[in-house]
Amino acid sequence: MNEQTDNRPLAGRLALVTGASRGIGEATALALASAGMHVVITARDDRALEAVEEKIHAAGGSATIAPLDLAEPDAVARLAAAISGRWDRLDALVINAAILPELTPVTDISAKQFSQALTVNVLATQTLLSAFHPMLKAAEAGKVIGITSSVGSAPRAFWGAYGASKAAFDVLLSCYAQENEKISRITTAIVDPGATRTAMRARAFPGEDPNTVKTPDVVAQEILGLVRDSFVNGEKFRVKQPS
Repeated sequence: MNEQTDNRPLAGRLALVTGASRGIGEATALALASAGMHVVITARDDRALEAVEEKIHAAGGSATIAPLDLAEPDAVARLAAAISGRWDRLDALVINAAILPELTPVTDISAKQFSQALTVNVLATQTLLSAFHPMLKAAEAGKVIGITSSVGSAPRAFWGAYGASKAAFDVLLSCYAQENEKISRITTAIVDPGATRTAMRARAFPGEDPNTVKTPDVVAQEILGLVRDSFVNGEKFRVKQPS
C-alpha cells in the first residue's frame, strides 16, 4: 500500500452530507474529504457552504456544494437528479440536517415549528433514502449514517416536538436497515453524538459552558470510522465524551 492510499483510504469514493455548513455536518465533511472522498455538501446557507468547501480544498480535498432547503417539496429530487447525472454510485449518505423547535411544554408546541421539524427531520429523511437508494445499492458497500438525539428514545420534558421527530427518524432508519439486511450490501447506522459544541446545543442550553462538551470533530471521527470500516447493520452508536 502506497503512502497516498495510507493517507486517503477512501479515495475515489463519494459522500453526501446534509446540514454541512457548520457543526457536526461541517466537521464530518472535512473528515471524509481528508480521507479522500469527494464530498457533496448541502445546507441552506450557500455562503457558509462555500467557506466549508474552501477549507476542504485548502486541505487538499475535493467537494461540491449544493445549497438547498430540505423543506422545499422538490429539493431532494433536484439534488438526486444532479448527483446521479454526474456519478453512478453513492458510497456514503450522512443525514445530519435537523431543525430544533422551541423547547416548550407539549401543550404549547408551535404548530408551524413542529411541522417544520417533521418536514426536515422525518419527511426529508424518507425522501433522501428513497431518492438515493439506487446509488447506494450501486456502491460496493453503501453506508447510511443518521445523526439522532437521545431525546428520541428517552423522552424529556419540554423536548416533545424535537424528540418526537427524532423518534420517527430512528424508526425510519431502523426499518430501512432491516429491509436491506438480505437484499443489498447497504448498511445503516444511527449515531447519537451526545453533548457536542454546536449552535443547536447552545440554543438549547444557553447557560452551558461550551468548553465542557466535546467538539464536533470528535463526532466526525466516529462517523469517519463507520464509513471506513464495517459495522453491524442497524447498530446504534453513542459518541462518548473524551476523558
